Amino acid sequence: MWFLFAILTALAWGGADLFYKKGSDSNDRFSHIKIVIMVGLVMGIHATAYMLIKGLHFDPTDMIRYLPVSALYILSMAIGYIGLRYIELSIASPVQNSSGAITAILLFIFFTHEIGYVEILGIAIITLGVIGIAILEKSAEHKALRASSTQIDKKYQIGFMAIIFPLLYCLIDGLGTFADGIYLDELSLISEDAALLAYEFTFFICAALSFTYLKFIKKQQFNIFKERDKGCAAVLETTGQFFYVFAMSSNAIIAAPLIASYSIFSVILSRIFLKERLSKMQYAVVVIVIIGIALLGIADEL
Repeated sequence: MWFLFAILTALAWGGADLFYKKGSDSNDRFSHIKIVIMVGLVMGIHATAYMLIKGLHFDPTDMIRYLPVSALYILSMAIGYIGLRYIELSIASPVQNSSGAITAILLFIFFTHEIGYVEILGIAIITLGVIGIAILEKSAEHKALRASSTQIDKKYQIGFMAIIFPLLYCLIDGLGTFADGIYLDELSLISEDAALLAYEFTFFICAALSFTYLKFIKKQQFNIFKERDKGCAAVLETTGQFFYVFAMSSNAIIAAPLIASYSIFSVILSRIFLKERLSKMQYAVVVIVIIGIALLGIADEL
């Protein structure tokens, strides 16, 4: 089942990526805080409903136990949201989409794993494909910007700003997923349900603090009912998180790079729903990544 959960996670986060792009305003310096608020609010609602429907007992100490993982994830996501303000250069960065490979490498180094040739081939194909599609997206975006007659804000052309956010996201998210692999799979330090509730309630607390900061310190107006794109992104982010913990608890070293291919699903969904045109090279890379995913599915059945 881990393979199905990983695919559902990638699909949900690929969809969330679309709405993150649409909901981020480069002229709003509080855009990333608003996204944190929306995501945390939806996660808090989901965690409460999930706990009540399943009749679970939530131990608040689980939030402390799981805090190293939650902190890494939330920090990486906040950095990613800030990077969306520099969308012209950062959104398609090949660096950001390599966190799954970092996780797989760390798990392989620090823990004993027997990985077959088919799995290694699948991971390699997916990782290279994710990097490849990101490079192609960035190249196409750069050409479109150069061809545009609109004056580009200088802040979008600063190489440091283009690289630092994706790089930080990649490293911190990779470490977070590595820690999650330890907690959920390698050492089984916490159950899937407890991890899900701990993470979502922690994110909700961050959202409450962010709302307090935005509303009462910065005196900014914020109406959740007018943030449709951010809301859709939050729902899809939470949906992906639900499936993610179950995927990681079963086969973290393989699930991590597979889930990192959500950027490929984002490209596919952009073509379907936003009518974006893809080049032949982009189609070729998408097909290659799908082949890699299929190889992991086959390996799971062997």
